[in-house]
Amino acid sequence: MVVKSELKLIKSLQQKKCRNEHGLFVVEGKKTIEEVLKSDMQLYKLFAVDFDDFNTEGVEVNRISNKELSQISSLKNPNGYLGVFYIPKQEQKVLSDWILVLDGVQDPGNLGTIIRLCDWFGVVDIVCSPQTVDCYNPKVLQATMGSITRVHMRYTELKAFLSSSELPIYGAFMDGVSVNDLKLPEKGILIMGNEGKGISDSVAQLCTDKLAIPQFGGITTESLNVASATAILLHEIRK
Repeated sequence: MVVKSELKLIKSLQQKKCRNEHGLFVVEGKKTIEEVLKSDMQLYKLFAVDFDDFNTEGVEVNRISNKELSQISSLKNPNGYLGVFYIPKQEQKVLSDWILVLDGVQDPGNLGTIIRLCDWFGVVDIVCSPQTVDCYNPKVLQATMGSITRVHMRYTELKAFLSSSELPIYGAFMDGVSVNDLKLPEKGILIMGNEGKGISDSVAQLCTDKLAIPQFGGITTESLNVASATAILLHEIRK
């Protein structure tokens, strides 16, 4: 049986301030946990209701009851597996190739999908504004399906970061130049903005180019979902 103090700690990790305070985050789901275990991320503790088919060779697994799991899970229907990992230190490494910058993306599902897209297209560096949703939010982690382990995340003030870069900076705008009409370089920065407001004015001023996804047909939707737009633009970058 898991002690109450430990249940309280794990439950608290659903809040960003508690994740930052303890340096821990929660991953749920057998497949995603197994992906994280294969990465360089360090395990704090692992829990399972039934771990006979759990691929955790060499890792201690703590048995937990369904009742206890329901008390600490962020899911309506917990799936029997929960891992607690240490938040990796944010490295100030040299970024190369294409870099995706997120300016105030706030929906956890969107961020999780974007991380997974970057993993698919081989864009390993994502730089986020402080206003972007925390990448260790449980809903973000669910949506990444383990891709969080293969994409480097950094949170920083975007004006300082962009001002110090020598790469061309492409911002996604509704009124930009069609991406079909641009010859994209081998390296650069792509900025995607907030779901409702787009790229902030202060960041927009630092863009060297404004690009857009062309619309086809007559009456069209007002805009694309930010994750959908990111998928299209990453595909264009990698063509």
